[in-house]
Amino acid sequence: MSKVVKFGGSSLASAEQFRKVGDIVRSDAERRYVVPSAPGKRFDKDSKVTDMLYACYELAEAGKDFREVLEAIRARYREIVSGLELSVDLDGEFGIIEKNFQAKAGRDYAASRGEYLNGIIMAAYLDFEFVDAAEVIRFDGNGSFNAEETNRVLAERLGACRYAVIPGFYGAKPDGEVKTFSRGGSDITGSIVAKAVLADVYENWTDVSGFFVTDPRIIENAKGIDVITYRELRELSYMGAGVLHEESIFPVRQENIPINIRNTNSPDDNGTWIVGSTCQKSKYVITGIAGKKGFCSINIEKDKMNSEIGFGRKVLQTFEENGISFEHVPSGIDTMTVFVHQDEFMHKEQKVVASLYRTAKPDTIEIESDLALIAVVGRGMKATRGTAGRIFSALSHANVNVKMIDQGSSELNIIIGVANDDFETAIKAIYDIFVLTNL
Repeated sequence: MSKVVKFGGSSLASAEQFRKVGDIVRSDAERRYVVPSAPGKRFDKDSKVTDMLYACYELAEAGKDFREVLEAIRARYREIVSGLELSVDLDGEFGIIEKNFQAKAGRDYAASRGEYLNGIIMAAYLDFEFVDAAEVIRFDGNGSFNAEETNRVLAERLGACRYAVIPGFYGAKPDGEVKTFSRGGSDITGSIVAKAVLADVYENWTDVSGFFVTDPRIIENAKGIDVITYRELRELSYMGAGVLHEESIFPVRQENIPINIRNTNSPDDNGTWIVGSTCQKSKYVITGIAGKKGFCSINIEKDKMNSEIGFGRKVLQTFEENGISFEHVPSGIDTMTVFVHQDEFMHKEQKVVASLYRTAKPDTIEIESDLALIAVVGRGMKATRGTAGRIFSALSHANVNVKMIDQGSSELNIIIGVANDDFETAIKAIYDIFVLTNL
């Protein structure tokens, strides 16, 4: 058996955290491939190394003296190396980084050095082979991830390594230019590595013991989730549930490799298992609740809209032509509502409205702003009668006005639209009825 283990920035922020990671990896010989992030915050007002690298490069790009910030970054790594009593000398690496910053090698190169340097330290600490992600994670000339070539190259390279460290977050284009994934992309690297080696498990270690039913910042002591499916997680991640980068699901999902979210600071906790399918029932009818604020709705009315062929296409094409993606499109016989991100729409609203009147010729258009969308997700909802009714009852008792409801045909999730001001109240009401009351 083999396991791929990815450790987040908080798990590698200091020498003390590194030792915890070392104990975790060494406690299980099946943990053969390690994917580290850059050092995160050591305390609340501390800075993440990736943020420091971005700030440092911005100075270099502007032609300003960046050496003081670079020295502060060097000190962070020196502290880790010294605390681990390693003989690793990173001075040569920092010399190369300084020259490349002066040559303006790019923001992606700058950001990637956090993981690169942590990977070198981790490999030395564990006595594993270091594999530079720039040599095995491939992007095409346009900067798009090349999944097929990466899988081939990575499988071949790691097939010759019994134990290896592969830094997360970045890869390279054919010309060698470093390219990063979006922020938090070390999760993606871990998933890609797990697929390449056909791992039995992809363990993702962070500073929480898995997923919670909802945001613990809204619900104090929120209950944890033991098992969740890829599909459920996809819905929750898209609607703002953190812990795991939403794009990291796809590589392992293709090979049906389970993901186990674990806590570096509480390694004995079981965490959350993410699987393709399961016969295990959720503790509750729902699996999770997640949501986002900052949406607006464009409500379009037109008599006999339902009999006008191409009406929906004209409406959505208008949003496409203005570079605006839509979230949900609930509709009735003579109405069609488009939910979009408010910050994307607000600067183009009059242009969009004018275009809608020209192309779709509606009777009226009404815009409502400051809305939030909440996803209630659960594989148990399909087999349970009255789930939507219970949601509406809970929201009614909490004096929350529902602006929209949209249920997918899979019956895996229900999306509810409410006012921004009612967001937290709505989540508490739904959590209350399904988790605390659990009727």
